[in-house]
Amino acid sequence: MIDIMGLLFWLLLLLIVFSPSMNYWRLRSARLGLLAKMEKKYGMRFITLIHRQEKVGFFGIPFYRFIDIDDSEAVIRAVRSTPPDKPIALILHTPGGLVLAASQIAMALKRHPGKKIVIIPHYAMSGGTLIALAADEIWMDPNAVLGPLDPQLAIEPGVHVPAPSLIRAVQQKGRDAGDKLVIMADIAEKALSEIQEFIVKLLGDKMPDEKARELAKKLTEGRWTHDYPITVEEARELGLPVKTEIPPEVYILMDLYPQASINRPGIEYIPYPVIPPQKPMAEKRG
Repeated sequence: MIDIMGLLFWLLLLLIVFSPSMNYWRLRSARLGLLAKMEKKYGMRFITLIHRQEKVGFFGIPFYRFIDIDDSEAVIRAVRSTPPDKPIALILHTPGGLVLAASQIAMALKRHPGKKIVIIPHYAMSGGTLIALAADEIWMDPNAVLGPLDPQLAIEPGVHVPAPSLIRAVQQKGRDAGDKLVIMADIAEKALSEIQEFIVKLLGDKMPDEKARELAKKLTEGRWTHDYPITVEEARELGLPVKTEIPPEVYILMDLYPQASINRPGIEYIPYPVIPPQKPMAEKRG
């Protein structure tokens, strides 16, 4: 005689074990399907960089957390494999991150010969803003925001402060500043100079050098707190090529990235055949 209770137990156990994987693949399939439809409709290569950790569980209880791809290498690979004449639309949703990773993505995007668009449905702070500066156009939701690019330095474990504030602290203390503070201020000056020069490099084909340097200074000199929201109106006043027209499918796509407590990137794109490397193109100057 079949043990009904025992059979139900094993069926329930199998459901618990396989449910998270099935949920994840269902979400991933839905995302890639939507991205494929968007590429066909708009004639662009869509790539996502969405900092949301996926939490897949049974009855709402986390079974495991699956992070699709969590570094810039995937985005660079997607950009590199895109045909030279194919426009790229990078969907950004991020609070920021390492300057190194953001800089690599920004330069990969800038080097792509085709048109580059960054789409921001909600926010792209700090490193996300740096990536956006590499685009020919920035498409933002009317309520979306960018953020300042002042470098943040760790003065002790878990404590980060803006580079401009460190420099001002030493200037005010003068000879009373301790050795550690003086050393940190020296590093801060270097970090500030480096990020400003990088911003000018990204903007070099979009505006005159003098205007690019003025914008770089505004974004990095510490006039705002690091989490200050730069609105669409302010971004336009700064001279950035901002539009407020976002494909409606982008909002549907965002619903396929469930919010969880830890922010990590979800990077998606439809794989293309490997594209041979192109000869370097001379940068245009405004």
